[in-house]
Amino acid sequence: MVAYDRILVPTDGSDGVERAIEHAVEVATIHGATVHGLYVLNSDAYAGLAMESSWESVDSLLREDAETAVARVREIATERSETDGTAVPVQTAVVEGKPSREIVRYAENQDCDLVVMGTHGRGGLDRLLLGSVAESVIRASSIPVTTVPVEA
Repeated sequence: MVAYDRILVPTDGSDGVERAIEHAVEVATIHGATVHGLYVLNSDAYAGLAMESSWESVDSLLREDAETAVARVREIATERSETDGTAVPVQTAVVEGKPSREIVRYAENQDCDLVVMGTHGRGGLDRLLLGSVAESVIRASSIPVTTVPVEA
């Protein structure tokens, strides 16, 4: 059996991604691993904002959302611990950049053994037009990636 010591679970703060977080915590519980919760601030996505918007206030709001999202990773691990008495250590981080690139970079830099990601399971034209962070991570990562379907 493969043992995992460090499991990365990227989050975007959506309700659906909680299934992936719960799965990562479950695997961490079985293996005695640490869960790393990661939020990537995709600043490119906000480049089109009107210049009268104050970048400082936008940045502040984005960081608040990011901190809330990674805090939820810790909350889910704590809830699991309260249920069965098994504590799962959690580390969290917020980074900036292109999500797929930063997820792979973080996983490699932190010597993660597994990446657990939510995926909407889009196929065909939707994936072609919208892209898929999970697919990009799978293609670029030397670290195993488990995808968990999330609800729309």
